[in-house]
Amino acid sequence: MITYDRLYIGGSWTEPSEPALLEILSPHDRSVIGRAAQAQPADVDRAVAAASAAFEGRGWRDIPPAERIALLRRFNKLREEEGDRIADLTTAENGSAAWFTKASQSGLTRQANAYFAAAEHFDWERTLTPSDPDEQVRSVVRREPVGVVAAVIPWNAPFSSATSKILPALLTGNSVVLKVSPENSLSMGLLAELMDRIGLPEGVLSVLPADRETSEHLISHPQVDKIAFTGSTAAGRRIASIGGAQLKRVSLELGGKSAAVILPDADLTAAMNGLKFGSLLNNGESCIAHTRILAPRSRYEEVVAALAAMVDSLPVGDPSDPHTFIGPMVRGDQQQRVRDYIEIGIAEGARLVCGGPQLPPGLQGGFYVTPTVFADVTPTMRIAREEIFGPVLAVLAYDDIDDAIRIANDSDYGLSGGVWSADEAAALAVARRIRTGTVTINGAPVGFDGPFGGFKASGIGREFGAVGLGQYTEYQTITI
Repeated sequence: MITYDRLYIGGSWTEPSEPALLEILSPHDRSVIGRAAQAQPADVDRAVAAASAAFEGRGWRDIPPAERIALLRRFNKLREEEGDRIADLTTAENGSAAWFTKASQSGLTRQANAYFAAAEHFDWERTLTPSDPDEQVRSVVRREPVGVVAAVIPWNAPFSSATSKILPALLTGNSVVLKVSPENSLSMGLLAELMDRIGLPEGVLSVLPADRETSEHLISHPQVDKIAFTGSTAAGRRIASIGGAQLKRVSLELGGKSAAVILPDADLTAAMNGLKFGSLLNNGESCIAHTRILAPRSRYEEVVAALAAMVDSLPVGDPSDPHTFIGPMVRGDQQQRVRDYIEIGIAEGARLVCGGPQLPPGLQGGFYVTPTVFADVTPTMRIAREEIFGPVLAVLAYDDIDDAIRIANDSDYGLSGGVWSADEAAALAVARRIRTGTVTINGAPVGFDGPFGGFKASGIGREFGAVGLGQYTEYQTITI
């Protein structure tokens, strides 16, 4: 049993305004695995006041970038040392399979190192060469921190979502109030512990588990200068409206309904092995999951059979078991949402190839769903258009390359996607025509040096690398 009975506000573990603790339940068997204090609006006010005072006091923003980088490298080293503990906590809280949470630790290192490398070479200040040789005025262009950042993250990949925001925000000299989901109170309490050990100045960072009402209080706070959000598109629209009314800077990483385009010459064995991860990582609770599988009519039934065989072979069960590939959904309402979508797919007339709304045998005590594949899906069906956020895949047929690209782009979303082909040039040609923020070829891993984010309803702004750092800065021009 893990207990966090205080909140990390401005660099200190502080008594919460509401002393009652939330019980954190295991998605596997609904047992209580921990208890944690939850922030209320009064706690948000204290955190924002501390962040604002730290920013105005200039103690952090005026530290040379090299020193900020060195301090945050210490955090990353501590995080690496605690990798097993982080993975175990995330598995316990979220139901994410142990293979996924342990494999994610190396990704966290790659993500952080990409930010550090970008910060070491960032264009913090430069003097422009006048375009007119007779011009006597010189312009100095500087990158200034935005101010107080409200970073609001979802529950599905808490450490990755947290560090993708707090690292660039802190590296560029901002103060941060990180709002995390109640489900992640334990792992994010550990994140606060690690940050506390590196010696950040007072007020620079707060970590607050809280509900949606308290979250809205944070993003609406008049002393917050920027909102960095990852979550649903519906919540993103609400945040964008608040940010627009107050002219806050806003970056949004939202939902997805990504397409994997299997070209006629693709190696299906390799494609199925790749889609096992690209479509079903983290129990399917992933915004970048490739949940629309586009198959050529000439190989349609072959693709459907191969996908069903792959999905049926995946072990479902206790997420702490190293042999489990798919664990439970995070909560009961998420479990019901996914099962409802399976029922919707059946009602819409899609062909249920494997899975279904029934619970997996022997797992009725947890928030489990049966991994499901639908065939004969059309682009207008809800299961092809709406983000389900669970292990449910839809296979759509296409006639030719133009048809495949039309179907892939016929979506409100544009976050991720993939192309499978034996011909790299052909795959690249298709990838360039898909309107989405990230496209992988033949299952290549997503890199962290380039920008990550979405087109259309999948968001505004980008994360990772130098572009991600720039999201937390303002330009200042000084003319001499």
